[in-house]
Amino acid sequence: MQKIFVIEDDENIRNLVKIALEGYGYQVLAFETAEEALELVGKEQPDLAVFDLMLPGMDGLSAIRLIRNRDDEIKNIPIIVLTAKDKEYDKVVGLDGGADDYVTKPFGVLELAARIRSLLRRSAEQQPVHGTGKIKMGGLAVDTAAREVVMNGETVSLTYKEYELLMYLIDNRTRVVERDELLNKLWDYSADIETRTLDIHIRTLRQKLGEEGSKYIKTIRSVGYRFVIPQENDNKEN
Repeated sequence: MQKIFVIEDDENIRNLVKIALEGYGYQVLAFETAEEALELVGKEQPDLAVFDLMLPGMDGLSAIRLIRNRDDEIKNIPIIVLTAKDKEYDKVVGLDGGADDYVTKPFGVLELAARIRSLLRRSAEQQPVHGTGKIKMGGLAVDTAAREVVMNGETVSLTYKEYELLMYLIDNRTRVVERDELLNKLWDYSADIETRTLDIHIRTLRQKLGEEGSKYIKTIRSVGYRFVIPQENDNKEN
């Protein structure tokens, strides 16, 4: 039975989510604070965690960063953050802080369960979307064995999902990659799931790559994205 941590300070929401997910066959451990969850995360070894960002004491974002900085397998568990519907900033910082996806409040249990199911399925596959070795393209260098990204001599700190997104685009750089394909391959989401997760990941990935970020990752309007080497792209345009 797969185990899920739910960290939510609102008792009504916490109990609703716990009961609903147990109805889907998951073992659910629910916590009011991040400190309680972090104290047991090593012992309980959850398969996925759902974090509210606004928590008493330690906030959800700080807790997520602590999990991602662990030196054991727990650091790679899928994490979903719960955010307010009108707070775009929370979505960005949540994903940038290491979350894999977000669900906005108020949310339906069916939607949350679908996101959880997809992330758990993707996590269980554990299939890398790229090979191993060293890649050098323009000012961008990637050591895939160490999962290290360097731009113009400066190390770029990427979350797990940002790195996977970058590598998928690099591996498929000879073509335009459609949005639905990225959502399916990296999040295991079907086309009928509405989410801006991909948009936010693309935005933060470009920002982390610096001024040249938008040159490497091109938006193909109404289709998807394509990875290009800036020098090659500039030569084609001249």
